[in-house]
Amino acid sequence: MTETKISFIDLKTQYRALEQQIKARIDAVLEHGQYIMGPEVKELEVKLAEYVGVNYAITVASGTASLEIALRALDIGPGDEVITVPFTWISTAEVICQVGARPVFIDIESATYNMNVDLLEAAITPRTKAIMPVSLFGQMPDYDRINAIAAKFNLPVIEDGAQSFGATQHGRRSCGVTTIGSTSFFPAKPFGCYGDGGALFTNDDQLADKMRAIRTHGGQQRHHHPYIGMNGRLDTLQAAILLAKLDRFDWEVQQRQEIGARYTKLLNSVLSPQFLALGVTLPHIVEGNTCVYAQYTIRVQNRDTLAAHLKEQGVPATVYYPKCLHEQPAFAFCGYEWGGFPESEKASRNVLSLPMHPYLSEVDQDRVIAAIQTAFCSDVTEES
Repeated sequence: MTETKISFIDLKTQYRALEQQIKARIDAVLEHGQYIMGPEVKELEVKLAEYVGVNYAITVASGTASLEIALRALDIGPGDEVITVPFTWISTAEVICQVGARPVFIDIESATYNMNVDLLEAAITPRTKAIMPVSLFGQMPDYDRINAIAAKFNLPVIEDGAQSFGATQHGRRSCGVTTIGSTSFFPAKPFGCYGDGGALFTNDDQLADKMRAIRTHGGQQRHHHPYIGMNGRLDTLQAAILLAKLDRFDWEVQQRQEIGARYTKLLNSVLSPQFLALGVTLPHIVEGNTCVYAQYTIRVQNRDTLAAHLKEQGVPATVYYPKCLHEQPAFAFCGYEWGGFPESEKASRNVLSLPMHPYLSEVDQDRVIAAIQTAFCSDVTEES
């Protein structure tokens, strides 16, 4: 009997589970015909704000657009600096440059891949206008400390929560613990639509009004534009799809957490101390945090060899991210060199993400574990 293919992220099974609800929501939009800023957009914003626990949610066209709108709303531009990390998707620093500011990188923690807060205060200069931490792989950095440092210097904090929507820290949800929270609804994210989409979150009345205006060409009234804005709206069909998915989202978050915990338990049982000593590291969830496992990411020496072995065994594995941002030609003007961010650089060379989604069966998960176990038994992970 031929084994079914393991999906790295399985959106088809999710769709089958929600097919009736999704089709009903889409049909409603097709009936009323308000494809831009239709009633589903407002309904979604109300429900998202309630879910996160903030006063305002503003839906936008993408996670990248959400970060840029946040920066513009804070009047960040040429001559300004924004502190972030070099181990993340390019959007985080890309948008800083798009508004004319300069990204200032600080290194990550080895255990969590999130911002090393011990390095934050030393990076602040008179030109610093915001701090933009990334909640990578599904859990949040230490926002109590980050917010305290930001308050000391009167700086806003923007959470890039593209991978952590649904996670909590000391009971508070991702996107609801900083000046502005930002997330992405890209299909592969923990809470995704069927195209591009994103959202911004805040408790600040003025920021909320300004971000709404910026997403709609700089104004909320037709033919009146107080700001230079953009076409950054979430279309109504995507809002409808997200509304259909929202009722099931808590269950999916729970499934992600259970699957992540099972990965850790099984890998700890099959990887002997000898192999762990070779540099295999499993995800570390900080006390007080929950994780939505946007990715289940391990670290291993000779990562590429292990990935190739898993592929031969029919197990998809992906690298987030094979290069740090300071290595990218687009950021050469920042003047950073290799060796300046050792933890980020090491992570980029040895992280490997395994299949992870709420519908991953125990059978498929066991196949992933078995493939990793055979890799170590055949010594494919040893350095040549």
